Amino acid sequence: MLARNETLPANLFRTGLAGTIAMAAAMGFGRFSYTPILPGMMSGVPLSPADAGFVASANFVGYLVGAVLAAYGWASGRERKVALLALAATAALLAAMALTSSVMVFAVIRFFAGAASAFAMIFTSSIVLSHAAAAGNDHVQAAHFGGPGAGIALSSVMVMLIGLGYHGSPDAWRADWIGGAIYAAVSLVAVWWLLPAGPVAAAQAGKEPAIVWSKPMLLLTGSYGLFGFGYVITATFLVTIARMDAAGQTVEFLCWFIAGVTAAVALFLWKPLVRPLGLGWVYIAALLVEALGVLATVLLPRSVAPLIGGALFGATFLAITAYGLQIGRRLSPASPRRAFAMMTAAFGIGQIVGPIVGGWMAERTGSFTAPTYVAAAALVICAVLVLPVVKKVS
Repeated sequence: MLARNETLPANLFRTGLAGTIAMAAAMGFGRFSYTPILPGMMSGVPLSPADAGFVASANFVGYLVGAVLAAYGWASGRERKVALLALAATAALLAAMALTSSVMVFAVIRFFAGAASAFAMIFTSSIVLSHAAAAGNDHVQAAHFGGPGAGIALSSVMVMLIGLGYHGSPDAWRADWIGGAIYAAVSLVAVWWLLPAGPVAAAQAGKEPAIVWSKPMLLLTGSYGLFGFGYVITATFLVTIARMDAAGQTVEFLCWFIAGVTAAVALFLWKPLVRPLGLGWVYIAALLVEALGVLATVLLPRSVAPLIGGALFGATFLAITAYGLQIGRRLSPASPRRAFAMMTAAFGIGQIVGPIVGGWMAERTGSFTAPTYVAAAALVICAVLVLPVVKKVS
């Protein structure tokens, strides 16, 4: 993802590589490896769909809490230390998941894992992106945000290989968590070696004024919060849907692997459309493509549904996340940090509610078809909400 060449100095290459590795560990494994491990947990623990949604939501609550805590100035000057400690906590908490069978303990562990992944992501990003901005290099930023997709793809490979080694053992899910912990621990060593000492120093911008809640900003924030709800049902249950449809082990592996690969290159894929279409229309287009991908997971033949759904999901969710925040900055140019915080909070609430609702509906109906329709409808509503905003940002 990050090619070393004459235009990219060695120190900048190291910085971008550190970001990619950290994001793969903190997000791809620390946050999203629950998705490919979940089917084994549901049969091996066992967990009901409602239990699975509850544990997933606990992780998202932790992520939201971590993001809010990270917004304060307590870590100023200590960003590298906090980022490394958060990666160490991620490794320990991944391992802890293998040591229990209690739903409540799972939820507590995933709550703290969510907070740790938020700290690792935010403080690593503050270092990597400041160096990229100072150098004016877009490749470092793209490589950094490709890290979660790379981690998702790697986690799917890990789960498949462990599954083959354990020959269907009901305890294979424990080995999956241990494998993720080992990956995170190795990543910690690499990031410790590669990551710069801290962010590039910048002049203090002073205290931002309160957000002016114009109608476009309200509509965008509502859309972004509903997006958190719509994307997360597929993000949590995609591999479980493939398992319940008896699509086969190969399809289970490939659907999350493809989601990771497409997520890793998503920003590269959408970037050429931003200039001719404008940010608003690209945001809307990505939401509608993701809605189609969500529907594909339950409407197409079971042999291909998770694969196409995974590809369209991976190709859109990071792009929607990034472009939605960029639109927020344009609508609130005097208060960009506050806009980021409010939109992230709305998104966080949506993704907390999504797994609970999806798991509950699946348990009541016996399948994930109904919650998937709800998720797709939510994504379409997201797109409709921002139609009046398009002219403001194009």
